[in-house]
Amino acid sequence: MFDRLRSAEERFEQLNELLMDPAVVTDQNRYRDLMKEHKQLTPIVEKYREHMAARQERDEAKAMLDEGGLDKDFKEIVLEQLDESGKKLEQTAEELRILLLPQDPNDDKNVIIEIRGGAGGDEAALFANTLYRMYSMYAEQKGWKSEIMYASETELGGFKEISFAINGDGAYSRLKFESGVHRVQRVPETEAAGRIHTSTVTVAVLPEAEEVDVDINPADLQIDTYRSGGAGGQHVNKTESAIRITHLPTGIVVECQDERSQYKNKDKAMKVLRSRILEGEMRRQQEEIAAERRSQVGTGDRSERIRTYNYPQGRVTDHRIGLTLYKLEAILNGALDEIIDALITADQAEKLKAQD
Repeated sequence: MFDRLRSAEERFEQLNELLMDPAVVTDQNRYRDLMKEHKQLTPIVEKYREHMAARQERDEAKAMLDEGGLDKDFKEIVLEQLDESGKKLEQTAEELRILLLPQDPNDDKNVIIEIRGGAGGDEAALFANTLYRMYSMYAEQKGWKSEIMYASETELGGFKEISFAINGDGAYSRLKFESGVHRVQRVPETEAAGRIHTSTVTVAVLPEAEEVDVDINPADLQIDTYRSGGAGGQHVNKTESAIRITHLPTGIVVECQDERSQYKNKDKAMKVLRSRILEGEMRRQQEEIAAERRSQVGTGDRSERIRTYNYPQGRVTDHRIGLTLYKLEAILNGALDEIIDALITADQAEKLKAQD
C-alpha cells in the first residue's frame, strides 16, 4: 500500500509542476485531464502526509522514552503523545485503505434520475412527485442544478413518470444508491376513509452519457484502391483513385469514389467510417443504459423495496443496511446525507471485506 502512496505523492508533485507550465495551461484538453487527476489524488496525498506526520510523532516519542532521563511530568506528556499518534496512525491507515479502493469511473458524472409510479395508482403517482421534490431539494442544498427532461403528469398533480437531470460535482457518487423501489405507507390523499395504504415508486439513477470519442487503430483498417466506375471521362479509366476501407473489428465497409484524388476520397471515407463507428458505439451505450435501467427498476412490486417511508410513525427505513430514522419530514425536504453517508460507508466496508 505504501509503495502506491509514495508513487501517488510523486505523481501529485509532478502534476503541480505541469499545471503551472504555460504550454499545458494553453492546451485546454490536457489541462482539464490533469486537473481531474490532481483532484483525484489530492485527498489521498493529504491523508498520506497526515499519516506520515503521525508516524514521525510516534517515532520521536518512542526515541525519547527509550533514551530515558525524563522527569515525571514530561514523561507523561510524551506518553500521551505516543498514545495519540498511535491512534492517529490506525485511523489514517484505515482511511487510506478506503481512499485506495477502486473508484467507480462514473462517480464524477452528472446523473439522470427517472421516477415512475409503481403499485398504487394515483397514490403512487403522487408519491413520485414527492420523491422528485425530495431529490430537487437535495440538489439545491448541494449547489447542483436540476432540469426536467420529461414528465407525464396525472390530473391530481402526480407523475406517472418523470425524468430529470442533476448536474453537479460527484452527483452520481452520492445518488447512485437511490436506485430501486421506494415504498410509502400513508393515508392516501385520494381517499377519505383514513386507512393506511402501501404504494411503490421506482427510481433509476443513470450516469449521464458522455460523447463517445472514436479512436481508430490504423492496424484495424484494410484499405483497398480501385478504378472508379461509371461515367467520368478518361480519368476514371486510368487512375485507381477510388477507396474502400474495411474496419476489421466491426466489419464496417466504406467506399468513396467521388473525388479524383485518392487522398480526398480516403479523407471522405474516413469521415464516414468514424461516423458509422460512433453511431454503433452510441447504440451499444444506449442498450447498456436501457439494460441498467431494467436491472435497477425491476417490476415495482412491493417486495422489491429498498426503502420505506412510513408517514404515521414519521419513519424512514433503508432495508439494505437496516437503518431507521425518525426524520421523515426532514428527509422528504432533501436531508438525505445521513442515509447516503451510511450507504457509502456500508459499500466501502463490503469492498474492504472483499480485499481481505
